[in-house]
Amino acid sequence: MNRMNKHERIKAALNFPELDRVPLSIWLHYPHRDQDPRSLAETQVQALRQFDYDFIKLMPFGLYSVQDWGCKIKIFGTSLEPPIVEDYGIKSAEDWKGIKELPASYGTWGKQLQLAQHVDRLLRGEAPVVQTLFSPLTTARKLAGDRVFRDMKEQSLLLHQALEVITATTVNFVKANIDAGVSGFFFATQCATYDLMTDQEHDAFGRKYDLMVFDQFKDKTFFNILHIHGDNIMFTKLLDYPANCLNWHDRWVPPSLGQARKQTAKCLLGGINEKKVLATQTPEVIQQHVGEAVQDAGKTGLILGPGCVAEPSTPEINYFAARLALERF
Repeated sequence: MNRMNKHERIKAALNFPELDRVPLSIWLHYPHRDQDPRSLAETQVQALRQFDYDFIKLMPFGLYSVQDWGCKIKIFGTSLEPPIVEDYGIKSAEDWKGIKELPASYGTWGKQLQLAQHVDRLLRGEAPVVQTLFSPLTTARKLAGDRVFRDMKEQSLLLHQALEVITATTVNFVKANIDAGVSGFFFATQCATYDLMTDQEHDAFGRKYDLMVFDQFKDKTFFNILHIHGDNIMFTKLLDYPANCLNWHDRWVPPSLGQARKQTAKCLLGGINEKKVLATQTPEVIQQHVGEAVQDAGKTGLILGPGCVAEPSTPEINYFAARLALERF
C-alpha cells in the first residue's frame, strides 16, 4: 500500500484499518533542556526527525504541576539527572487549604503551554503531538508525598477541596493546550495501583477527578493516551476511561500486549522494555524484541513505544534499531 504520513499512520493505528507499518515513538526526559520551553521544543522536534518517530509526546519535567504550589525543586541541569523534590509543598493537612486555582499561562504550567506552542510552530502539522498531563491525585501526591494517603483517610474533606482546585487548574491547562494545537493528551496516573489504594479509594479520590479532566478533551482531540504507571495496576478497572490508547509497563507488569488485546479493542501503546532491553542490549536483540511485541499484539491497533520514559543513557543506535525493526514487521 502507499506510504502514509504520520497523522494517517497514527489514526490508522487508533482505528484498526490496514496501515503501511506499525507506528513508533520513544520518549525520554531532557533535564539539561526542560527548564526552557524553546530549547525543549527544538530538542523534541529534532528527535522526531532524526529517528523518524510518528508522534511527539511532550516531555515537561515530571514536577511541573507542583512547583507553583510551593514544592521546592532541586534542578541539576545535567542530561542524566532529572529534577527532584527538595521540600514538599504540603506538610500538614491544613496546607491543602492554601491550594488556589491557577491560569494555564501561570508559572511552570505556563512554560509547558509555551512548549506546546513552540512545537506547533516548528512542526507545522508534520506529526501528532500529545501533551503530558498528570491525574489530579498524582499531582497531589507529588505535592505532598505519601502523606496524601493518610489525609485520604483522616482529612478527606480537605483533600477533596484541594483535588477540586487541582482539577480546575488542570482543566485550564487542557483548554489552553487545545488552543495551542495539540492532537491529544498523555494522561498519566501514578496512583492507580493496588500497592497504594483500594478500588473504593480510587473511585472517590482518583476516578472522580480523572473523568472531570477527560470530559474536557475526549471529544475535542483525536489521540488520547491513558498511561497507568507502576506495578499491580488497576488495568481492568480503568479500561472504560475515555482514552483511545493505553500505555503501561507491559513488558514486566501484567497484562502482556497479547493478554490486553483480548480485554480491549483500544489501541495499545508499548512493547519496548526501555530499561532492560532498549538501554542495554545490542541492536540485533532490540530488533528481535520489537518483532516479539508485534507478533504478540498484532500489526493493527498497535503503536510501539516504551512502558515509560527511556533511559537517558540509551545509545542512539538503539533508537535507530527499534525504528528499523518496523520495516521488517
